[in-house]
Amino acid sequence: MTIWLITGCSTGLGRALATAVLAHGDRAVVTARDVDSVRDITGPFAETALALPLDVTDDAQVAAAVAAAEERFGGIDVLVNNAGYGYRAAVEEGEEPAVRQLFDTQLFGTVRTIKAVLPGMRERRSGTIVNLSSIGARLSPEGSGYYSAVKARSRH
Repeated sequence: MTIWLITGCSTGLGRALATAVLAHGDRAVVTARDVDSVRDITGPFAETALALPLDVTDDAQVAAAVAAAEERFGGIDVLVNNAGYGYRAAVEEGEEPAVRQLFDTQLFGTVRTIKAVLPGMRERRSGTIVNLSSIGARLSPEGSGYYSAVKARSRH
């Protein structure tokens, strides 16, 4: 049974992946900034699912989520960095606080979660990290420069 930690499960791909992983019989730590938004996913899987609040911009929450996952399931086999959102603005019009928040979530949030799971994966000499990206990493439509820049980080 594989143990997954998936960030950003309140909607979209993260939600669909968490649902599929649990239906497949694996264990999953299902996270979202608003943990109540994922309880409907984890409810039917009380033995194999753990719903946790997780804001990937918060070092303490990242550390707590990884610690809770390791305590409950004995480790993490797969980390899926999915948390993120879009921000549309022309480069010259982008507001610096919003751009910083975008990068803190989608770049540094990814780094935080990787750094938190790596010690356990190295100790077990096993683990997979999946960083989700977007077509926006290759093609940047008008008004998407910042989004495309932050998504391009996931390609390497």
